[in-house]
Amino acid sequence: MSYGKPNRVVIALGGNALGDTPEEQIERVRAAAPTLLKVIEQGNEIIITHGNGPQVGMIQKAFTFANQTDSKIPSMDLPECGAMSQGYIGYHLQQAIGAAMHKEYKRWHVASVVTQIEVDPEDPAFQNPTKPIGAFLTKEQADAEKAAHPDMQFVEDSGRGYRRVVASPQPKKIVEYESILNLLDNEFIVIACGGGGIPVIRDYSDKGTYKGVAAVIDKDMGGELLAEDCHADTLVLLTAVDHVAINFGKPNQEDLVDVSVEEARRYVEEGQFGKGSMEPKVMAGIKFAESRPGRTCIIGSLEKAAEAMAGLSGTRIHA
Repeated sequence: MSYGKPNRVVIALGGNALGDTPEEQIERVRAAAPTLLKVIEQGNEIIITHGNGPQVGMIQKAFTFANQTDSKIPSMDLPECGAMSQGYIGYHLQQAIGAAMHKEYKRWHVASVVTQIEVDPEDPAFQNPTKPIGAFLTKEQADAEKAAHPDMQFVEDSGRGYRRVVASPQPKKIVEYESILNLLDNEFIVIACGGGGIPVIRDYSDKGTYKGVAAVIDKDMGGELLAEDCHADTLVLLTAVDHVAINFGKPNQEDLVDVSVEEARRYVEEGQFGKGSMEPKVMAGIKFAESRPGRTCIIGSLEKAAEAMAGLSGTRIHA
């Protein structure tokens, strides 16, 4: 892709940035693809990961509705829905990047890897599931699901009905990381760890093979592990805003441009960032910046990804 050793960069796209329908997703990734190519043209080697919250929810709701309409159609649990979302989001990204390369007369290769991430079955998160997934149910529907699947847990959600909750364990190991590295070494643009990866555990009743578990890995922490395992120099977390801010939405709001891990950690302890939005990104940035000397995390907007890489936009977290 470039002469000499390029910087290796993991770029994480938020699931909400990809839209709510396949048509909207195609439109958005086609608009984003030229920006991703600009990052490569700056002398970087890129690995792309992405969220999948809206998409995996859509897939699971479709199967649940189909099963309720026709019992011959099976319902589909979270690991399989996650794999499907990785496949079709990867497919759209491959097409969009391919179209952008065609316009620029580039001859690079792009491939998606359906990615499993090993988690610890003893992770405390499994004892306290908190991540809501799937459709809203009535009390009667939730009780019926619980009777049919005793291992499932349901909670009342903000007066709107009952939803299933699953664990959000910490990612430990990317099962396919050697395949990802092999593709990178052969100059592929790689798409991997979509939605944080498909959570799997070792099944020692079956010679230690992997089996999927109904859980959700935080996509930012999944992207951070991908960056570590692929020996990346930079982790780029793209979201809807140009900068991380403290005192967000207040008259004294301040955009952060360059912060140390110590400063970032202090802001987290002060509760400066949204628990379900910016805080996970900042925590992933801290973990990555501390993992090896010289590593940097950049948090910024998709539209200004190339500017963020050039130091003209975004928030940089470093040791």
